[in-house]
Amino acid sequence: MILKGAEAGRYFARPDPRHAGLLIFGADPMRVALRRQEVILALVGPEGEAEMRLTRLPAGDLRRDPAALVDAIRAQSFFPGQRVVFLEDATDALAPVIGAALKDWRAGDAQLIVTAGGLTAKSALRKVFEPRPDAICIGIYDDPPTREEIEASLRNAGLTAISPAAMTDLSALARALDPGDFRQTVEKIGLYKHGDPSPLTPEEVATMAPASIEAEVDDLLHAVAEHRTADIAPLLKRLEGQGTQPVGLCIATLRHFRTLHGAAAHPSGASEGIARMRPPVFGPRRDRMLRQASEWGTHRLEQALTLLIDTDLTLRSASRAPLMAVMERALIRLAMMRR
Repeated sequence: MILKGAEAGRYFARPDPRHAGLLIFGADPMRVALRRQEVILALVGPEGEAEMRLTRLPAGDLRRDPAALVDAIRAQSFFPGQRVVFLEDATDALAPVIGAALKDWRAGDAQLIVTAGGLTAKSALRKVFEPRPDAICIGIYDDPPTREEIEASLRNAGLTAISPAAMTDLSALARALDPGDFRQTVEKIGLYKHGDPSPLTPEEVATMAPASIEAEVDDLLHAVAEHRTADIAPLLKRLEGQGTQPVGLCIATLRHFRTLHGAAAHPSGASEGIARMRPPVFGPRRDRMLRQASEWGTHRLEQALTLLIDTDLTLRSASRAPLMAVMERALIRLAMMRR
């Protein structure tokens, strides 16, 4: 039996203990591992491994001893409750062994959970699970998480009071980060909000989200975009003292102004444009960049990008001009464009 989309998500949260087996496959090992952890926890509980109701079998061991799979499925624990046999990194070569074990499966035996890498539609391993009504086959793909999956992650972290703006930021964060990184971020937010009944705010999401660039560079970019010419030299001197290279600074500035241009040029407005940026822009920084995009306008932002591209080419050329001085001149010219 094949499950997809929301139906598969619901099964991971509440698997049927009467089923003989479950195959989870996908090209991203982290996504597969997270789903496998979720379904095993739902079946045997947090004490399942301590109570010997969870048996782990590496695929390599099964190749040397095919009978070990049937023995593990039939074995009994000293503790009552659902039992699971977890077979990791299976391949099509193990399809006959797994098929024979499922064929001999009886009610009361352990449920078999199998994980695999990317499998084609003609995979022998998939053909073992898909035709059986008492077995489930679920493919994990690199699709963005659904709203339901994001809300489930938040509930597991104890986050129930969330403002609409914070949920928008979390949805953008889920699309931008790897599943494991997003899960760690949500857990960190849950610890941060422990005992705090107030709704989660965009500012708190921004505080807990992984930083995309250094704060000092961010301060310099805002000073340039907000035409605060007098602040550029002190910030630049501090960054130079920390070892920031002119080419890296030019790349960060170009990225910042490309984000502003993408927001200003979006047909549905700057708010929609900045919401679709990757990596996502959060909280107060998002509001600040929205104001910058609106103030600059598409035409001046295109001029700014032209200037930055020319500066980047100069920095990478054989020019003998002091590189940091070239970058400082470009930043000052950007800040003075309003005049």
